[in-house]
Order: sequence, then structure tokens, then C-alpha cells
Amino acid sequence: MNKLGLVGGIGPASTIEYYRLAYGEYRSRVTDGSAPPIVIDSVDVNLMLNMIGKRQLPEVTEYLLGSVSNLANAGADFGLLAAHTPHIVFDAIARASPIPLISVVRTTCNAVARTGMTRVSLFGTRFTMSGRFYPDVFSEVGISIVPPLLGEQEEIHHLYTTELINGLVVPESRDRLLAIARRLREDHDVQAVILAGTELPPALKDSGDASLHFLDPSVFHVRAAIDRMLES
Repeated sequence: MNKLGLVGGIGPASTIEYYRLAYGEYRSRVTDGSAPPIVIDSVDVNLMLNMIGKRQLPEVTEYLLGSVSNLANAGADFGLLAAHTPHIVFDAIARASPIPLISVVRTTCNAVARTGMTRVSLFGTRFTMSGRFYPDVFSEVGISIVPPLLGEQEEIHHLYTTELINGLVVPESRDRLLAIARRLREDHDVQAVILAGTELPPALKDSGDASLHFLDPSVFHVRAAIDRMLES
């Protein structure tokens, strides 16, 4: 059985959620009472975000590649970055990685394509919402990503980095996120919002509005990881 390596700490809550999802997905498929083989290397989310904010992308790549190398040295056969923002340098990391890496962007794109949706939006950090790494992949299969307005992106980024990443769900902030999602649906006919930040789904999964559709990329990412884990 292949051992999964997680680059974690980006942030801590997302690492816990990835482990929970991986454990649950594994146990739903393997019924002998065993646990999935997983190793985690935790990095500093504040250091990473500071480097990305300064556009120090080569330094981010080297920093995260060091974590991937730690996972390989610990016996991991393949790996995941347990967050979306570091996928801004995913291709560069993957090219130099000592083990195969699974992209959350690719797995999410495949999942959305299977639904037949062609127009979606994206919530996450400012770097994720304004970056090209999601739109470029999705455009390959004819799916358009409509980002929030720049001012909305700043609001979402602020709420994400000051509240959600610290495990806080403030009702007023949640209501504001739902209002932005409704505007995107009404003004741009988006069919769903991709919650491209692992701390977002717990805050928005029970919106109380059946017309709002949210997609959790972590679920797609973990399913692909357990597929790889269980390969002969």
C-alpha cells in the first residue's frame, strides 16, 4: 500500500481536516479496521503567506520543496499540499519533487467537469482568487471561473486570514460571504462556488439557501489520494 505524505500547517485547521477526510475515506473503502499510512510535515503558514505576498515565488518553491523532501525521507510514496494557496507554485514543486504530487486544482477540475457545470466562482485567499492557476486549468475543459470583484476579494481574504484560518466563524462574516455568493449567482449566473480554502467549507456548508451550491475541493483531493494509496 502506498504511503501518503501531507505538507501541512498551511494552515493547521486544514491539516486536521485533510487527515480527518483521508481517514474517513480510507475506512469507508477498507473495512478490516486498519488505518491509512500517512506522514505529515508541518510548515509555517505565516512565513509562506509573507513570501507569497512579496512575490518571492522561488523562495516559496524551495521552502515547500524542502517539506516534500522531508516526506519522501519519511517514506511517503506520493504527496499532497494540504492547502490551495501554495498551488501557485505547484508546477515548479512537482517538477523537482522526489515523489509524485497530486494537484487539488486538477482533481477539482475533473470533478466539476463531471457535473457538466461550465461557469463557477472561487473563494479563497487573495492569491488564489486573483491567480491564474485555477482559471488556466479549468479553461482547458471549457469551464469559466468568474472571480469576485476586487473589493470582495479583499474582504474574503481578510476574513479568511484573520478569522477562518484561526478557527473562528463569526456570524456576520459568514453572512457577508453568503451575500457575495448570491451576487455572483444573480449577476453572473455562476452555478457553484468552489471553496478553495480548506477552512471555508465548515463555515458555509449549511448555508440555509438551497439555491447556493458550494463545492469542497478537499473532498475531491482526498478521494484521489486514497485512490493512489490503494493502487497495487
